[in-house]
Amino acid sequence: MLHDLVAQYGPAIVFANVLAASLGLPVPALPTLILFGAMAAMHPGSVGTQVIPVLVLSVFATLIGDSAWFLAGRIYGGNTLKTICRLSLSRDTCVKKTERFFGRWGVRVLAVSKFVPGLSIVSVPMAGAMGTPYRAFLAFDSIGAVLWAGLGLIIGVVFAQQIDMLFAGAGRLGRMAGVVVAVLLLLYASYRWYRRRQLLKKLAAARMEVNELGSLIQTGASPVLFDIRSDEKRKLDPYVIPGSVFADERQLDDIIQRYPRDQKLVIYCSCPNEISAAWMAKQLNEAGFSDVLPLRGGLDAWRDAGHTLEPLATPPTEPMADVGIEPKPV
Repeated sequence: MLHDLVAQYGPAIVFANVLAASLGLPVPALPTLILFGAMAAMHPGSVGTQVIPVLVLSVFATLIGDSAWFLAGRIYGGNTLKTICRLSLSRDTCVKKTERFFGRWGVRVLAVSKFVPGLSIVSVPMAGAMGTPYRAFLAFDSIGAVLWAGLGLIIGVVFAQQIDMLFAGAGRLGRMAGVVVAVLLLLYASYRWYRRRQLLKKLAAARMEVNELGSLIQTGASPVLFDIRSDEKRKLDPYVIPGSVFADERQLDDIIQRYPRDQKLVIYCSCPNEISAAWMAKQLNEAGFSDVLPLRGGLDAWRDAGHTLEPLATPPTEPMADVGIEPKPV
């Protein structure tokens, strides 16, 4: 029965699954490709002839979904990345690492992004936001899609016997096997969500409000302001809070050596959950700094409150370099 279903509907199922995954839905597509490859190896006369068409359909589905995210990045710019940051079950610092990875390798990263969890969902809209030509995006994304889908099918073919044994065992368990898999997936997603909420709750207590910071700046008692956004985010949103200093949470030793422990520090980023700023504040507190606070809401909250921003004169090139700015209210 499974063979008949795969022979008749397999290509359509794979196409729908890959399209949903490329659009960002929480439905893993690689297991479907592996299963189809295994079925093709076990039934070369019927299913086996569909391997190449399924590969083509998988690439086509990937390009449709990725093109939608690319277009969203092109139209909405950094706001698309903020949406991903808000919805992601991963820590915001993981999104920042992906941004830096894209900044280093450019659109070429799309050739391997499907193999790195979380990299594709950020790098695709970032390619659009950074003004990558669609032709270049399509070329490298196609390479990545072919390699990814092809690997899934090849794994299925190579391990067809083991996969057949696995499904035979699952068949003896009946519906219980599907229930167990569904429960395990639900528990994993719930655990990730719970850990994220606990982290946000733990880090939410100590914050500086944007109006409080604005008052300090107006009275000449401004603390040291650390802008810890990635270079890529600054290119998409080239404005800073007046007096900001570029900082990198990977260079904590430089900060510790440069500033006295009683120096008042305020840290901001651009991700809605501010986890990157809160994490860095926590690390500095543990290093002995007594007055370190993340800015609630980050740069967006400062802008939404109507406070002055200053444009970047040139993109930052070195961590901890002072901002070169030309005052201009916005």
